[in-house]
Amino acid sequence: MSMKRTNVYADPEDLALLKEAAQRRGVPEAELIREAIHLAAMANRVWDEPLDWPVFDGSGETATSEDVTAAVSEGASDRCS
Repeated sequence: MSMKRTNVYADPEDLALLKEAAQRRGVPEAELIREAIHLAAMANRVWDEPLDWPVFDGSGETATSEDVTAAVSEGASDRCS
């Protein structure tokens, strides 16, 4: 993967914590910075289409453990048939 160089300003205390974390994990500080940039980018991403979340029918009441187990079992058996 090609990368592009950039400069950022960071709080000295954050840089000290970053240095400690990099040493503890045995990785370069730059790797942790790239990981943090990626996480920030993904956390703020706007998707082109809405996610296709499953919808469950219910009464609006909080489901019990037994209700959840039954729904999962029913869904699993539907997929197997």
